[in-house]
Amino acid sequence: MEAETLNLEVVYARADAQTVLTVTAATGDSVAAVIARSGIAKRHPELQAGVWQAGIFGRRVSMATPVADGDRVEIYRPLALDPKEARRRRARLKKSRR
Repeated sequence: MEAETLNLEVVYARADAQTVLTVTAATGDSVAAVIARSGIAKRHPELQAGVWQAGIFGRRVSMATPVADGDRVEIYRPLALDPKEARRRRARLKKSRR
């Protein structure tokens, strides 16, 4: 019995550009396998192999999560600043302006 072929998208966005690649995968392939198969790390050297955080349609998943036909696998960049720290800075700035 032959494995079913799945059609997916792998997406990576930076502040200056977005890359969307169409990838085929087999049933049971993981998010990590799909990202590796896409070759996106060759286009974006800042993506170190295996260090990605990813999601499917905006929901964070582990790299071992199996993909389904039509999934949009998204690679997330690390945060420039922790959201809690950003709030603290805004609060300090607001307080100092009073």
